[in-house]
Amino acid sequence: MSNKNQLTTNTKMKRDALEVRPKNSFLSNWIGVTPFFIFTLFFIVLPSVSLVTRAFQDNAGNFTLRNFLDLFSPAILSSYWVSIRISFATALAGGLLGFLMAYAITVGKLPDGVRSGILTFSGVASNFAGVPLAFAFVATMGRTGMVTVLLKNVFHINIYNMGFNLYSFLGLSLTYTFFQFPLMILVITPALDGLKKEWKEAAENLGASQGMYLRKVLLPILMPSILGGMILLFGNSFGAYATAYSLTGGFINLITIMVGSQIKGDVLYNPGLGYALAVGMVIVMLIMMIFYYLLRRRSERWLRK
Repeated sequence: MSNKNQLTTNTKMKRDALEVRPKNSFLSNWIGVTPFFIFTLFFIVLPSVSLVTRAFQDNAGNFTLRNFLDLFSPAILSSYWVSIRISFATALAGGLLGFLMAYAITVGKLPDGVRSGILTFSGVASNFAGVPLAFAFVATMGRTGMVTVLLKNVFHINIYNMGFNLYSFLGLSLTYTFFQFPLMILVITPALDGLKKEWKEAAENLGASQGMYLRKVLLPILMPSILGGMILLFGNSFGAYATAYSLTGGFINLITIMVGSQIKGDVLYNPGLGYALAVGMVIVMLIMMIFYYLLRRRSERWLRK
């Protein structure tokens, strides 16, 4: 009886403590996410509304559709095409390289110290862009860069005589890849960590070889995450501006450089057209992000099973 009374007393004390504890109000539940909504309003919603509104205005502020009609001119379509090509190339190269490195540090048997070092490097290198990145590549692979001079003096290989040019489409793609593959490592590593050992054990018990396991089990499961990561890389490259402008000086006709020249240029000054170009970029990025979202949802369903 004493144990029963003690249990009843303890239960009552816990119930009284819960009743005394103040309940969170509606305001306190939402106050933590208030900065996010403020940031979204002032830096995403309002700028987007202003962007679309100004895209339908001429230099005098009058309503016009000419800005969007000019998007179909050969020069502008060429700019979009060049940006899409370089984004696709760097997304493919950075995605494959990043996936292989992430696979090596997760599924592979590399030491934990190597994994920590690569992930730390990826966190820094994925944000290393703009003028510093352009200067680093000029100092490394420019005509008088360290690697260029080393190859020429030691191995008697002149990469510029062989057709390489840092200030061309190939050179810019190589520069973009530097911050693309670390981003892919950060994106794909959680998916690789989510792979279950039971899948490999079941495949081995059924007589599957390592190659068959990779083709029939691993790649189908990871393909949505891989493609989703590459789409994210595509968008990351498509919106880059400072690196290309600092490295090539605007000689490569990227759509981001054309937007800048229309909004703040002295010769090609047409803000309305620049805003229309930016709206076109937003549409392209939105399409890519929709594909990314759909692929991530499919991948997450596999990893939850």
